[in-house]
Amino acid sequence: MDLLALFQWFEESGLGRAVRESVWAFAVIESIHLIALVTMGGAALIVDMRLLNLGLRQRPVAELAREAQRFLSAGLVLLILSGSALFASEAVKCYYSTPFRIKIIALFFATIFTYGVRNRVALAEEGRVGSASKAIVAVLSIGLWFTVAAAGRWIGFSG
Repeated sequence: MDLLALFQWFEESGLGRAVRESVWAFAVIESIHLIALVTMGGAALIVDMRLLNLGLRQRPVAELAREAQRFLSAGLVLLILSGSALFASEAVKCYYSTPFRIKIIALFFATIFTYGVRNRVALAEEGRVGSASKAIVAVLSIGLWFTVAAAGRWIGFSG
C-alpha cells in the first residue's frame, strides 16, 4: 500500500468524514489544538528560557523542569490527538503539503530531542552541565518547537 492510499483511507474514515462534514468540529478541534500548543509550548519555553538564564533565576532549572513536565506532556498528547483529527479531515491535502511534511518531521525530532536530551540537561543536578551546553540545548529546543508551530501555521496557508 502506498502512502497516498493510506492518506485517502484516513480522509474517508469515520473521523475524517465527521470532522469534514460538521459545521463546527474543525473549528473546535483547531481551537483545542492551539490551546494545547500554547500549553506545551509555554511549558517548553519557560524551561528553555531558564536554561538560557533569561528568567526565573531564583528557581533551580531542575525544579522548574519537573513542574513544567506535566504541562508539556499533557499538551503534547492533546496536540497529537487533536492534530490527528484535523489530519483525518484533510489527509489528502496533507499528503501533497510540504509544510505538513516539515511539521511531522520537526515534531518527531522535537519530541525525541525534548524527552531524550533536553529533559536530561534540564533535570541534571546544578553544576553538572555547563552554561554553554544548556544554551545550545535551549536554542535547539526553541528552534525545533518553533519549526513545528510555524510549519503547522503554514499548512493553513498553503494549497
